[in-house]
Amino acid sequence: MGIDPHGSLTGISQCPRRYHTRVPGKQAALCWRCQAQNARRRNGDCQGEEHGRGLSVRLRQNRGRCSAALFRRPASLQARARGQGGFSFIELLVVFALILILTTMYWGSTSSSRRRQQQIACRKNLESIYVALQIYANDHGGAFPVVAGARTSEEPLSELVPRYTVDTSAFICPGGKDSPLPAGESFRDRRISYAYFMGRHATNTQEALASDRQVDARAKKVGEPVFSSTGKAPGNNHGKAGGNFLFVDGHLEATGAQLPFSLGVTQGVVLLNPRP
Repeated sequence: MGIDPHGSLTGISQCPRRYHTRVPGKQAALCWRCQAQNARRRNGDCQGEEHGRGLSVRLRQNRGRCSAALFRRPASLQARARGQGGFSFIELLVVFALILILTTMYWGSTSSSRRRQQQIACRKNLESIYVALQIYANDHGGAFPVVAGARTSEEPLSELVPRYTVDTSAFICPGGKDSPLPAGESFRDRRISYAYFMGRHATNTQEALASDRQVDARAKKVGEPVFSSTGKAPGNNHGKAGGNFLFVDGHLEATGAQLPFSLGVTQGVVLLNPRP
């Protein structure tokens, strides 16, 4: 950096002020503003537009480089940023745990809702079966279907089709895995989802008439298992969520896996489960 005979700066800039302090035989002293600007330019900290009037050609050509230097991140800061950009192992574990919890909550609530909807649809099936049984009883002096020597519920209940109902879908529980039945055809040699108390009469109003598939065909006392408690067969139309009972007077009751009332089988009444 030098000073021309008139006291102006060369190589950096000319002072916008005209009154630098001058001492004969010495360089002119810069004002405080010029000193600050020149210091910033030496450090690469200028922004181009801060150059004053009378810039040299070299400084005009390097204006873009000055501006870039202002925004260039030091190598040490870049390395530090790269080191802080990823997730730690603990953070990944926390994120994974949150995703697992939310997924479990979502599918758990969805599964419970589906089970409730299936039990409601199952009760509607039993109501449809009851209508057909009532019509049959009216035609047979109050007696419900009986087939001598029957071993499964399909045998007596198939007497309802097609004369008293053609809706065979009502005999398949929506919560079970039984195959659909052909509409309007006897299902005597097929498999349905519901147990049947063969031998009941229309006067036995407080007795059970049909139910979801039970764990066995024995009479049961209060607290004994009637439906699956593990979700496995037998008696698992609704997994381990219990099942539904249809009574002779037409009302329905939902129970858990353990029986909340006695389920006696009187003389002449046989509990028939569907085919396994």
